[in-house]
Amino acid sequence: MSRVPSAVYVLAAGIFAMVTSEFAVAGLMPQLAAGLGVEVAQIGYLITVFAVAMAVGGPVLTVALLRVRPKAALMVVFAVFLAGNVLAALATTYSAMVVARVVSGVASQAFFGIAISLCGQLAGERMRGRAIGVAMNGLMLGTLLGLPLATFAGGHFGWRAAFWTITVLTVLAALLTQFQVRDPGRAERREAADFRVFRRPRLLLALVSSTLIIGATFSAFSFFTPILTQVSGFSADTVPVLLLGYGAATVVGNSVVGRLADRHPVSTLAAGTLLNALFLTGFALFTDVPAAAVGFLLAIGLAGVTMNPAMAVRVQRAGNPSPLVNTVHSSFITLGVMLGSSVGASLIEPYGLRAPIVLGAAMAVAAVLTILPAFRAVQPPLPAPEVCCASTAG
Repeated sequence: MSRVPSAVYVLAAGIFAMVTSEFAVAGLMPQLAAGLGVEVAQIGYLITVFAVAMAVGGPVLTVALLRVRPKAALMVVFAVFLAGNVLAALATTYSAMVVARVVSGVASQAFFGIAISLCGQLAGERMRGRAIGVAMNGLMLGTLLGLPLATFAGGHFGWRAAFWTITVLTVLAALLTQFQVRDPGRAERREAADFRVFRRPRLLLALVSSTLIIGATFSAFSFFTPILTQVSGFSADTVPVLLLGYGAATVVGNSVVGRLADRHPVSTLAAGTLLNALFLTGFALFTDVPAAAVGFLLAIGLAGVTMNPAMAVRVQRAGNPSPLVNTVHSSFITLGVMLGSSVGASLIEPYGLRAPIVLGAAMAVAAVLTILPAFRAVQPPLPAPEVCCASTAG
């Protein structure tokens, strides 16, 4: 059996560094508020700023790098991301931290798009989904280990130490990329064609599906801690263990989906998202039954964000495997995170903590409806692998 190139694992390490930075602020809110002399609520806005920078700025940076060879483009993005984290580590004012998070967010999204395209080129068409699954394990492990790592560093050595830790991770990932990832070269590209592809209804529908799939999970995931403590009745000390189990489930699910995505991307998406709708419904109905709550929590981990490899393959086949398409796809995924968490938050006060879970189930059902038309679509042949990465998500 063919193996995924080792370079794909190196790209996963880069994604891990990016995701660790993305989640760092969530684990450092009290320390950052005290260090920058602001309220905790203002630190919360840094998370929103990062997400908006990813969604809007990531594609802009990717467009700027379309004519750059893929490996060189990654090194440029590493440099930008590194600058953002160093600025964060040195920040003495809230405004400086905002700028740092914007810079880091823009680079993070661009890295996703370029790296995912490069994965496909390095692995070849037949193993594209599996390679993307391996790279996306960097995302899953970032969720599983990155937040605890940043929180530990910040809690024991100060919040600046957390950003210096991410800086070290970034430098290591950049060095590995420089010496372990071969440059496949840049084929001649027509940038205008990269933009015209967004006129295709199948691609637009696939992007909407991804937004809904991720939004469905994050509408619940964003509030797991208060749900598990206030509704399910778990102690605050138990919740981190449960979240660790959830993170482990995402790693397992992502690996399985990555293996299925090459041959059956649409059916994998439809089945996985339908299961997630059922799991979210069960979680909403039985949140106050601890054993059932844990079971549904783990099940959501298996079938929620783990759809990323199948989502990426569907988007690439509906559009093309270029860095721009992958980065815009990542932006739609980020939009799903923002919608799920923000709308879910607005429902808590009038309807209680179960409301975001119900919202997630409804979004998952809507996602299934946007996937069904793809069964009738005739998928065109994929472009040759060498044209996919002339310079990203998810």
